[in-house]
This record gives sequence, structure tokens and C-alpha cells, in this order.
Amino acid sequence: MALHFDTREYASRLERLTEAMQAEKLDAILLFAQESMYWLTGYDTFGYCFFQTLVVKADGTMTLLTRSADLRQARHTSTIENVVVWMDRAKADPTTDLKNLLNDMDLLGSRIGVEYDTHGMTGRVARLLDEQLVSFAKLSDASGLVGQLRLIKSPTEVAYVRRAAELADDALDAALPLIREGGDEADILAAMQGAVFAGGGDYPANEFIIGSGPDALLCRYKAGRRKLDARDQLTLEWAGVSAHYHVAMMRTVLIGEPMARHRELYAACRQAIEEIEKILKPGNTFGDVFDAHARVMEERGLTRHRLNACGYSLGARFSPSWMEAQMFHVGNPQVIEPNMSLFVHMIVTDSERQTAMTLGQTYLTTEAEPEVLSRHSLDLIVRP
Repeated sequence: MALHFDTREYASRLERLTEAMQAEKLDAILLFAQESMYWLTGYDTFGYCFFQTLVVKADGTMTLLTRSADLRQARHTSTIENVVVWMDRAKADPTTDLKNLLNDMDLLGSRIGVEYDTHGMTGRVARLLDEQLVSFAKLSDASGLVGQLRLIKSPTEVAYVRRAAELADDALDAALPLIREGGDEADILAAMQGAVFAGGGDYPANEFIIGSGPDALLCRYKAGRRKLDARDQLTLEWAGVSAHYHVAMMRTVLIGEPMARHRELYAACRQAIEEIEKILKPGNTFGDVFDAHARVMEERGLTRHRLNACGYSLGARFSPSWMEAQMFHVGNPQVIEPNMSLFVHMIVTDSERQTAMTLGQTYLTTEAEPEVLSRHSLDLIVRP
């Protein structure tokens, strides 16, 4: 098997999950999130774009129901011993196969949790699943159960996080010489992604963000490339990735003499991050982090130019997004604990003046002060 962790660590994760299931009085859980399956067993695939689920019973028994294309993938990359294949065919309804499997696993009339809130669960699958199992078992939404367990990173996970951070730094190092008048976004993007690959890293769970000129105000990837002007702005958001563990960074790099508005927005971003660093400690909440960000932006008259979130937890993620569900937004009661990997980003966009500024880096929380995972400073980057 091609496993990234010792089998004892996977056994420990399974034990933690079954304890959580027992606390929720669940007889079984149906995992549809690829992140959950990967964390629990090492199963590594993009086959979740089709129907598949990992059934985990409260006694630790596991069975994967998937397509034939992923049979060998599961056997090669995971600790899963029992794999059942549903057959591709006209008008196939794999939830029928799932019901039969659950019956074989003696789960008739049981309490079953389901990961509904995941990219691996389409609306059609949810409807078929509910219709199929409505009279078979009592279903409940267990979407956040594994995600909560994944928040705290083990020492071996932290090692992958640190390697991902190194790769993120390498990507910025590769980009900087290319960011100049006449520089091509295509070359910059290729250099950044190439640096991650050359360092033994993986594809990110979503595209790197790159945009200059008016596109620098966007915080999503869009198709199309342009060359940089003598006075320009370039927004980049990217991640180093190791064994699917992500460490994200974000910068708006200026080309030529910065405008006064750029410096004003940068000062606000820098202050907000410095204020957040003071409270990114155990006992405070994700909501407290957002409040610190919002307070700085309000004091500087930038409330309408900021976003309604300023970061999120990171970990081992799969397409279409490297963002975890736990985000820094208003009222989030999630408590910060040691060994969380948390991405803090400031995104301020002044559409009237077509001015963008972003600043972001990933931290590892500790018992006290948060540890910055990047070797790069937060200083404003200005290229000639």
C-alpha cells in the first residue's frame, strides 16, 4: 500500500471517529467527503465525482462502495480491506446497491449519519439516498463530524504542513523575478505551479488565483492572461501542497511606483493581520478573529471594501476547493486550539478607484503565540 502515514495513526483516527459516533448515538456513518475518506484510511482518488461512499460502523468495520475504476486505487492507497463495486449500467441507481450493502452489514433499523455537506454528494444522490433509505434506517446529518476531528493536526500531519509551507515559499521565489513590466501572467503562473511540482508537491485543490490590472480585484481564478504594464497591480493567491495538505499565501504585488491608495490599503491589511496575531491563540474563537479584522477595517473607513470572511482552516483537501468549512466569519463559535493550520487573509478592493490589496499567510497554532509558517515577511512587495 502507498500510505502517507503509519497504520497505527490510521487506527487512532478510526478510534477517534467511532468514539464521536458513539457520542452521537450513531450505528454507522456514510462518508461521502473525499477528505474524510483520505484522512481516515489514506484512500486517494478523484473518483468522488461519481457515486461512492465509505460505510463505517460504530464497531470500526469499514466497507467502500465505489466503481470498478477505483477498486485498485482503494487497494493501493488505503487501509480499506472490503471494497464493493457497483456496476456502471444504463439507468444505474447505486443507492440500491448501497441499501443492499447496509442490509448485509446488519444495519436495518439503525441510526445512520450521512455526510450531506460535501462536493462528493450531489443533490440527485441525496434525493435517491433519502428515498432509498427512508424506511430502512433513521438518517441524520453528520456532515461536520469528521471535519471537526480533522481540525487538530497530528505531529506527522504537521510535518506535511511544514513541507507545504516550504513549497508555497518556493512558488513566490519563482514568481518574483518574472513580475516586471512586460512580464506575462502565463509565465508567472507556470513558474509558481512548477516550483511546487519540482519540489515533490501536488496539484492544489483549486486553481491558483492570478490577476493583474482590473483583474487584480478578483479573488477567484478566471481564464485569460495578460502582460504587466509599467505601473500595475498583480494579485496572487496560491498554495504549497504536500500529500494533499495545503498551506496558502496571498499577496498583491505592485509594479512601478505604488499609488497612495495602494499604500493606504496595505497599511490596513498589515494592521489587521497584526491585530489577529494577538488573538490567534487557544481560548479565542474564529469569530473573535473576524471581529479583529472588521474592527480595523471599520476604523479606517474600509468596511464596504472588505469581505465577510478573513480566512479559514486548512488541511488535506480535494477539488474543487482547498478551503475547509471552518472559516473566520462573524459569530463563528469554533474555539482555537493548538495544532490547527489556519490561513489568515486580508482582501480589500476599491472598485471605484480600481485598486486592490491583499495580504495573507498560514499559521500553526501553539499553546501560546501562533507560528508563522512562511519564511517571507508581510512587507509590501514592489517590483521595478
